Amino acid sequence: MYYSRKLEKNLIKGLNNNPVTAVIGPRQCGKTTLVKHIINNIQKEVVYLDLERPSDLQKLEYAEWFLTKQKNKLICLDEIQRKPELFPLIRSLIDEWGGNTHFLILGSATRELIKQSSESLAGRITYKQLTPFLFNEIKQDFTIEDYMVKGGFPRSLMKMDSLESFEWREDFITTFLERDLLMWSGFSTETMRKLWLMIAHLNGQIVNYHLIASSLGISAPTVKNYIELLSSTFMVRLLPPFIANTGKRLVKSPKIYLTDTGITNALMGITNFNQLAGHPSLGAAWESLVFANLTGNFQSLNFYFYRTNHGAELDLIIESKGKIIAVECKAGTTPVLSRGSYTAISDLKPLYTFIVSPVKSGWSVKPGVDVVSLEEVIQRIGDTFGLPKV
Repeated sequence: MYYSRKLEKNLIKGLNNNPVTAVIGPRQCGKTTLVKHIINNIQKEVVYLDLERPSDLQKLEYAEWFLTKQKNKLICLDEIQRKPELFPLIRSLIDEWGGNTHFLILGSATRELIKQSSESLAGRITYKQLTPFLFNEIKQDFTIEDYMVKGGFPRSLMKMDSLESFEWREDFITTFLERDLLMWSGFSTETMRKLWLMIAHLNGQIVNYHLIASSLGISAPTVKNYIELLSSTFMVRLLPPFIANTGKRLVKSPKIYLTDTGITNALMGITNFNQLAGHPSLGAAWESLVFANLTGNFQSLNFYFYRTNHGAELDLIIESKGKIIAVECKAGTTPVLSRGSYTAISDLKPLYTFIVSPVKSGWSVKPGVDVVSLEEVIQRIGDTFGLPKV
């Protein structure tokens, strides 16, 4: 079954308005499925090459000869990071051909992909990021609890059996460590596994590079390099602090999130919701889920967190054009804000503060402060910033 993705319309718009469109995102998040759905419904002949398939890679042994013959077609190159030397040739061809809708490229590793493409294709390429499934893309068939445990990777979520889903995620982690990691030199599989597990336990917390380094027996710069790799392959995301002129001493280190709750649960050995519900990580898992869904639905907005050295704190600050909204994530169905949260609200004076909880319908706590469901907060954020309905 095909589930429509929120990125579809934006991706088609990008194709129509740019010579090259890049779809980036983690491995196995559904990039190929989305792109094949789109190219089956466009009015242009398509040449599709999967660069992890030897027969397709062979066609590019003489790339200039082959690609020159594809003029007036949409050329789709999947896993482009496997052959970054194509970018100068792509630039030459699109400059020669003129117009738009020439290349659609897919990649799972942003660091090399963006470095290579930005150098060669500046002003000619648009980037569209696909995440694992967002809840509002699949909510008609899955409960929030199932989604929270299995995460949004399609092959994990679609497995009806919880153990089979868990095993798929374990295999995903192993494949990343034993195959994908080999694309970069200087990284240890054993160290990366230990770091990944440590981040799972630190999910949603402030990053302390020196503390992590001490625990792993490596240097702080090495920890930064490892986390940068996890970030560039979409396995983790760093959330910067909101720097406001409040006269308060602010925490200036970023927070770190694993980008998928299913992967987090697999790292910690959690196979079902009953286990998660009784686990100390439940609150962090809910915050991580909310963060992933808000950033996935609103890629044009700016996301931060707010924390002072005296305990004033808000999980998320969403900003655009001078407007700010505050978000607190509470895994319970009778959420209460802390004194530190109210202090932070007083500091920042956001337009609204939303307490996002797994409730069916929300209520007002006081003027400007509302308890809301995940679905409602997405609607309210869109309305506040005047964005199209998602």
